[in-house]
Amino acid sequence: MHLLAEAHLSAIVQSSDDAIISKSLDGIIQTWNPAATRIFCFTEAEMIGQSIRKLIPPDRQREEDGIIARIARGERVKTFETMRQRKDGTQFCASLTVSPILAPDGTVVGASKIVRDVSERHEAQAVLAEREHRLRILADNISQLTWVTDPQGNLLWFNKRWYDFTGLTEEECLHRRRLPVHHPDHVDRVVTKFYADVAAGVEWEDTYPMRGKDGNYRWFLSRAKPIRDETGAIVNWFGTNTDVTEMLEKEEQIRLLLMEVNHRSKNMLAVVQALARRSGGGDPEFLRRFENRLSSLSANQDLLVRRGWQHIPMTELVDAQLAILDRESRALVKVCGPDMLLSPRTAEIIGMALHELATNALKYGALSQPGGQVWLWWETPDDHFAVAWRERGGPRVAPPQSSGFGTTLIRHIPARSLKAEVTLDYAPDGLSWRLECDATLARTLAS
Repeated sequence: MHLLAEAHLSAIVQSSDDAIISKSLDGIIQTWNPAATRIFCFTEAEMIGQSIRKLIPPDRQREEDGIIARIARGERVKTFETMRQRKDGTQFCASLTVSPILAPDGTVVGASKIVRDVSERHEAQAVLAEREHRLRILADNISQLTWVTDPQGNLLWFNKRWYDFTGLTEEECLHRRRLPVHHPDHVDRVVTKFYADVAAGVEWEDTYPMRGKDGNYRWFLSRAKPIRDETGAIVNWFGTNTDVTEMLEKEEQIRLLLMEVNHRSKNMLAVVQALARRSGGGDPEFLRRFENRLSSLSANQDLLVRRGWQHIPMTELVDAQLAILDRESRALVKVCGPDMLLSPRTAEIIGMALHELATNALKYGALSQPGGQVWLWWETPDDHFAVAWRERGGPRVAPPQSSGFGTTLIRHIPARSLKAEVTLDYAPDGLSWRLECDATLARTLAS
């Protein structure tokens, strides 16, 4: 039985992935397993009878003195990590455990040493530490305040920018649902929306003021994105707060300037209108049409100012230009079309054309008598923008004997400015108008 146990122990030593070495108290190697050869590159024949110090770098020799002293006292040296060297002199990180070998009478006669090569683990840890260091540098030095929550939205981490701005401590911030930096007029709305979006698993976005450590509030555009694992489950939320105070202030300045420009433009239109009345030669029809066209320009101007001279939705443009119709007439105009944004210049051109068409329909066309109807629709077939106006049920239509400025607004200006194909059909049963141009041009045409 004793021999079987020894054979079993020998098999364990020989098959171990760790180097198992025994040595005398003066450091002379007595046994050397195959794993020791794989790790240190010395054969058993080369190392039996040699000093264990042959495996220790010069700057670690004093370490062996301490190990021998502790083993001689019968102490076990618990696992620790250090550096050892191979046959070619290269060093590697090793995990060591050293235990005393006792004679039957309990006397310490040597030591057994288990050595594991942990250099790959250390290299991986070094790569991970470097990566974490870089991420920490990035997170702490970007201009945004950043933070992380658990899947339920409980706050777990903030970057340095956050603490620098708020002046709060981790204890005041982590694992909380409400923070003292939120403005009291906004906090309920912000918190409610945030946790509703978290519960729904959708990206969150909001704009609200937060108080800095100086006591002043600044506006932040805040976003949070769910971080999912390989199964799609949300494991964290990553959030940012971007200071937009100066941007909002500039936008407000621009809005006020646009309002001032709009006011002055309307004053100028009023002056032009007054001059036209004085110079109209007593022709009331000329004055009426002229004032209507000024009103169309004014409606376009109001719409552009509200939109900050950005792209204009086609539906808003149509509503603005059909506002000249009374409720009954407006109900006779059937409008249909997809969501589409037009450039300011395109909106001006099409707006004037629609205004002219609506005015003519109200006076001469389908909206001038009961039973008439107008269909107005637009579409974007094959990267083209098409808008059409068709009247039915009105008085019998005949082509005009001469072309006036109204025809220029409806046909010639759109054709020239938008490079559009414009058709104007005076069919007896009702006027039809269609404009088609490149959709990209309609969206991007400069003012």
